[in-house]
Amino acid sequence: MAEAVAALAAVDRDPGSGLPLAERAARRAAQAGHPTAASTAERAWGHALLHVGDLDDAARHLNRAMAWGVRAGSPELTAQARHKLAFAILQRGRPQAALREIDAALPDLHGIEAARARAQRAIVLHVIGRLDEALAEFDVALRVMRRHTDLLGVQRMLINRALVHSDRHAFAAAERDLLEAETLARRLGRPLTIGLIANNLGMMETLRGDVPAALRHLDRAQSIIGAHGAQLGTLHQDRTELLLSVGLVAEAEAAATQAIQAYRRENRSLKVPEVQLLLAQAELLAGNPAAAVHQARTAMRRFRAQDRPEWAELARLSVLRAQRAGGERPRVPAAAIDAMVATLAAAGWPAAALDAELVAAQVSAERGGLGAARSSGYLNSAASATQTRGPALVRARGWYARALQRHASGDARGVLVAARRGLRILDEHSAAMGATDLRVHAAANRADLVALGLGVALESGRPASMLEWSERARASQLLAAPVRPPDDPELTTLLARLRSVTRDLADQAASPGPLLARQASLERRIRDRSRHLGAERVGALPAPVTARELSIALGDWALVEYVRCGAALHALTVVDGSIRARRLGTAAEAADLTERLGFALRRYSCEPPRPGILAAAGELLRTAARRLDMLLLGPLTEVAGRPLVVVPTGALHSLPWSVLPSCGGRPLTLAPSATLWHIARSRLSATGGPLLPKDGTVTAIEGPRLAAAGREARAVAAIHGGTTLLGGAASVEAVREVLAKAGLVHFAAHGRLSAENPLFSDIALADGPLMIYDVERLPQVPHTLVLAACDSGRPVVHTGDELMGLGVAFLARGAAQLIASVLPIPDVATTPVMSAFHEQLAAGRSPAAALADAQQALSPDDARTAAAAAGFVCIGAGTEPLFTGPLRACA
Repeated sequence: MAEAVAALAAVDRDPGSGLPLAERAARRAAQAGHPTAASTAERAWGHALLHVGDLDDAARHLNRAMAWGVRAGSPELTAQARHKLAFAILQRGRPQAALREIDAALPDLHGIEAARARAQRAIVLHVIGRLDEALAEFDVALRVMRRHTDLLGVQRMLINRALVHSDRHAFAAAERDLLEAETLARRLGRPLTIGLIANNLGMMETLRGDVPAALRHLDRAQSIIGAHGAQLGTLHQDRTELLLSVGLVAEAEAAATQAIQAYRRENRSLKVPEVQLLLAQAELLAGNPAAAVHQARTAMRRFRAQDRPEWAELARLSVLRAQRAGGERPRVPAAAIDAMVATLAAAGWPAAALDAELVAAQVSAERGGLGAARSSGYLNSAASATQTRGPALVRARGWYARALQRHASGDARGVLVAARRGLRILDEHSAAMGATDLRVHAAANRADLVALGLGVALESGRPASMLEWSERARASQLLAAPVRPPDDPELTTLLARLRSVTRDLADQAASPGPLLARQASLERRIRDRSRHLGAERVGALPAPVTARELSIALGDWALVEYVRCGAALHALTVVDGSIRARRLGTAAEAADLTERLGFALRRYSCEPPRPGILAAAGELLRTAARRLDMLLLGPLTEVAGRPLVVVPTGALHSLPWSVLPSCGGRPLTLAPSATLWHIARSRLSATGGPLLPKDGTVTAIEGPRLAAAGREARAVAAIHGGTTLLGGAASVEAVREVLAKAGLVHFAAHGRLSAENPLFSDIALADGPLMIYDVERLPQVPHTLVLAACDSGRPVVHTGDELMGLGVAFLARGAAQLIASVLPIPDVATTPVMSAFHEQLAAGRSPAAALADAQQALSPDDARTAAAAAGFVCIGAGTEPLFTGPLRACA
């Protein structure tokens, strides 16, 4: 008996190491014919197997424990085994059956054992979705545990009660429970439990909206839990939910796949449909509504089979959202929609209840008649979330409901006021995220609000309102004041290691296989580490620029801003104080022509000169350029002949504008938004005249493995009387020092855009790449840069025209303007256009005009050089001269 009790205690401390003790005790008790010891040891054995994921064997041993309890004539022993068996049944996806087992056990349990069974009952109620009942059971059980000074039991109940508090968005209560549980776990010497608590803290912070804190907790949890060889399914599921909250769809899908695989290995089929529901959300965010419907319906069938009605209604909500996103009108009876809303509200899930009311309102409104009144009622209820102090995402959805409510009543002004309030909450929420990729992807949460605001602005027919909402809809993360991330020695070390590996790969100093694996590992560690860091930004985002402010700054220039609303492409123009709006065509047509044009230019500039290929590429180039010119600029007669500030959207950010017939030789600068252009232009104008040098030099930098780069760098330096960094002198550290001091820096180097991980886009230097992570940590950057490097001006475009790329990184750190290529460019073809550009710049031309002159001056006979030159664009302010005359150094 003593051995059986010791085994039970050992399993409580650590199921893995206690398992052999329980097995030995059970065999000895059975051989001795000691039913009480056998029941106790078999219960310990089953308990251990539950925690290592062997549910079938666990159930077998717990049934044996019940049988031995009957032989011992002890209803209490039988009941103790029965409520443990309930956990195995629960994990197999049968919560109602688990509840029946616990209810059958409770009459034979007393004192602390009854409290443990009540805690188990609370867990089942939580899984089903009956949160109020679960909380009441935990409160009763916890009082008994504290009275008996059962510290281990108290610790376990605090962990589980915290999960209920988190789902109810009672975050302060959840945090108190988890921190007390962690203190007890340390006191009791339970390191694995500390990992599980970190996992739950991560989930709590996910629901609260503190993404960096959630990531820190989850990574700590994975390290601890993984080291103990324990179950990781829940952690992968929680990470999926976190990644979806910030729009990182591909990473979320990978984490969800890991969760499902882990749950199936662990025989925890109960949890699989929960992850399928998350996969439905991922498919919806990725723009695949049909796949989202399939995942959600599969989850709904499984929830029904598990007798989990609250979760089944949550899956129904996901089906309805996906159907509406796919343009389908859901055919669901009004009574079924009412039941869904009521069930989710009663379950105590605030975010789900709010979304259910929103979807119910939209579905009801589409039916007309009495549906309009029902819709109004749902919106009134959903809009009440604006009064809460809950998570930012929930409060923002409340303001979206308020905007819809006012839209239904015809209050256009009220719609825009509510939408602005919701956006302000989301912008404050994302500002606390230190990592650029988190902020950019989290901007997807703004989509519904900006779409509603932009739609109302279009309906109004007022171009000024359209300009405001077009500006609110784009590049919000670049508008925040540039804040340098905190110094982090670990991140600095990781970046140095990655540079070394990348250099070895470029030099082919070793077999590429191990180096590629090490590179991928370091990139993952750098990404995760940077996401742990929070940020503090001062003040709100600047208000969108007005047409009047633009007119004053533009002078003789014209501004064209392209706006996508649904499938349609619109253009706003600001010329001589007048603002006009037009619908041009479809965004899909513009994207297709842009892709064709880029393909043709790449054939020209990168293919060896083969007459047949070049002829076909030339015809494709001319046709696409002519059609695109007619689509984008043909109808805009008021801007004809004027230099242009262009604010693109979508694929147009990667368009080499100089190849359009009306743009050849025309000064043109691009900007992520009109507001950003105005800020950059005003910053330069504040100097009161031509820009002066900070240290008296212009610096040109030579990158490695390019035959013409040194010659180009020396030519640029000679034009301006500047300095060079050549060969081995052009190290990352040396370049960082130059970037922090100079006013104009020219790179002649390899460039690389990493489409899958844009923050690892880089410029090759002597000792390895200068990455965007490095740029973000610069104390300051030059006001003007020239990036004569492949794809250095081409961004990766995310929802809301949020941009990531090399050029964008310099703009985000405070650069006013840059010249960069949106295409791959051959080394030898860049020197002529770059030399001509700098000569024009030194002669007093603005960056945009200097580039246009240089591109126009190239001989049409050298098609390859002309094609390479066409890839260069001016981005940023671009309209003001840097110098008053030749050989005048720039700031």
